[in-house]
Amino acid sequence: MKFRRDNLDDELEINLVPLIDVLLVILIFLAATTSFARFQQMNVSLPQADSHAPAAQAPLFMAISHDGHYALNDDLLPDSSAQGLAQALIGQGMDPADAVLVIHADARTPHEAVIRAMDAAQLAGLRRIHFATQGAP
Repeated sequence: MKFRRDNLDDELEINLVPLIDVLLVILIFLAATTSFARFQQMNVSLPQADSHAPAAQAPLFMAISHDGHYALNDDLLPDSSAQGLAQALIGQGMDPADAVLVIHADARTPHEAVIRAMDAAQLAGLRRIHFATQGAP
């Protein structure tokens, strides 16, 4: 008894027609459902720079040592509270709207001392605060 048939002449093949049909249907679906956004350019009128603008006020320099001592424009400040620092800033006679405060803090200065200087600047009405840094050697 022979249960096994020898079909040596049958060759396996992949029918590509259904695969192509499915891909075409997917392509048509994607083309029909894709929305194309139209970008428009905004017309922006840029301001002109005035190269002959008046010079700004000289900045105020506040130095903070690692042990919490403050100096304003190379003058040591006796009061290190936020109110005392604010009074020293106001005493410089600068317009708070245009004045710039540059804070030079030691690398080992506590964060609290720098925040106190920023609070003092806010109490004095200064809005432009910069921090001095130095580049890596």
